[in-house]
Amino acid sequence: MSLLDKVLSKNNIEEAYKRVYQNKGANGVDGVTVYELRNYLDEHFEEVKEKIKTRKYKPSPVRRVYIPKDNGDKRGLGIPTVIDRVIQQAIVQVLTPIYEEQFSETSYGFRPKRSCEMAIVKALEYFNDGYDWIVDIDLEKFFDNVCHDKLISLILKTVKDGDLVSLIRKYLVAGVMENGVVQETKKGTPQGGNLSPLLSNIMLNELDKELERRGLRFVRYADDCLIVVKSEKAANRVMNSVIRYIEKKLGLKVNATKSKVARPKDIKYLGFGFYKKTGQMKWRPKPHLKSIQKFKRKLKSITKRSYSTPLKVRIKRLNEVIRGWINYFRIADMKGIMSKITSHLNRRIRCLLWKQWKTCKGRIKRLLRLGIGKEEAKRLAYSRKSYWNNSKTATLHVAISNKRLKANGLVFPLDHYNKVHINL
Repeated sequence: MSLLDKVLSKNNIEEAYKRVYQNKGANGVDGVTVYELRNYLDEHFEEVKEKIKTRKYKPSPVRRVYIPKDNGDKRGLGIPTVIDRVIQQAIVQVLTPIYEEQFSETSYGFRPKRSCEMAIVKALEYFNDGYDWIVDIDLEKFFDNVCHDKLISLILKTVKDGDLVSLIRKYLVAGVMENGVVQETKKGTPQGGNLSPLLSNIMLNELDKELERRGLRFVRYADDCLIVVKSEKAANRVMNSVIRYIEKKLGLKVNATKSKVARPKDIKYLGFGFYKKTGQMKWRPKPHLKSIQKFKRKLKSITKRSYSTPLKVRIKRLNEVIRGWINYFRIADMKGIMSKITSHLNRRIRCLLWKQWKTCKGRIKRLLRLGIGKEEAKRLAYSRKSYWNNSKTATLHVAISNKRLKANGLVFPLDHYNKVHINL
């Protein structure tokens, strides 16, 4: 059975369908949604399968959307049609086991049973072994600049099925649709497709092998790569030679302004920062300041007083964000900052509830129901202080206590951190 036959086999396609459906996502240029995908496959897949086998299948252009980046720029994403997502996922399921045998042990991005957390743990291991001079090379718009011919030549070294390679090339040159206009894609692998992460790893595996050949220690997650050495002089030498290799051999662009030689305390890697405790020699992980600020902004947006959202809905959304963020940073040291964020978040909730109660009469009624004495309730209700100042009063703190917030289902950041934290 050829590799393409394995890709198009009933069991493989069914598994790919399940993955695509579970991931949900927006529709592509044809407007078909994941909820319509089952019927679409039943009606059209045999026809699509025959076209693929005879090399007559033409993938649809991806739909271009933009998402904001932390620095104010926007990142372009390509959203393939759901049928193309299924086919791409089917290709990934067949090729991943083959390429896993080739990929480096210190490459962690978009690979089975590997994670950002594992990359951070490995980086810390290097730092604490004395390799704490870092070559931080920033690849400029990596996914937009991959050379198709170079990538296909690398794939052909492993994949000997010409029909499958032809299909992969068709996905590379399918084009993007923006504002109703289709543009050619002469280079790059649009972020957003199921196939793109595997193709990026195939491309950057060449860099991994070169670094291994030179005996260098490194950690890579997708296009985020740290090379670690023991001295500043060695770091500068390595940076210059590796940049030459990336630009001349791989045909990729390096952002010279963002690439640097640095120490662990000066870098942000996968959202993490690094520090040394006073009186200790070991490097420790923490959330980078920018990651903390982003987390705070998210909590602030959910607890805006101008939104007339029911408390139950806000708490559900808050819990999703809190659990997700803290689970990601569970190996980081952040007990102090979680305590401050918890206190601030609870105060914001008291503040928005105080505003939602609106009238003096309504506030008195609520306070009485929550066990506050009549005179004390009137004094607070008729206060001319701002919402924010009133939210700090002992009376409101008793009425809307932490215990009551927990009873309403709110997950406290500090409590969840204490629950999931892993101490390295």
